[in-house]
Amino acid sequence: MESYPKFHNEVGVPIVRIGCREFKCIGDKPPQDHPHIYLNMGDAREILCPYCSIVLHYSVSIQAWAYMKLIR
Repeated sequence: MESYPKFHNEVGVPIVRIGCREFKCIGDKPPQDHPHIYLNMGDAREILCPYCSIVLHYSVSIQAWAYMKLIR
């Protein structure tokens, strides 16, 4: 089973910017989280979580930053 990054919106911002296209949305931190659901953006730039209505926006700059942190 593959492991995907998990994203939450504890502070309640309208848009969460992320650096990957496949992930799990958990809504809020436990114990207030919703079922951890797998989302795949495909070629889209944004996706709406069907449970918590968070808009998750793919950002190339975040993806590049995360990659640079991994290779250091």
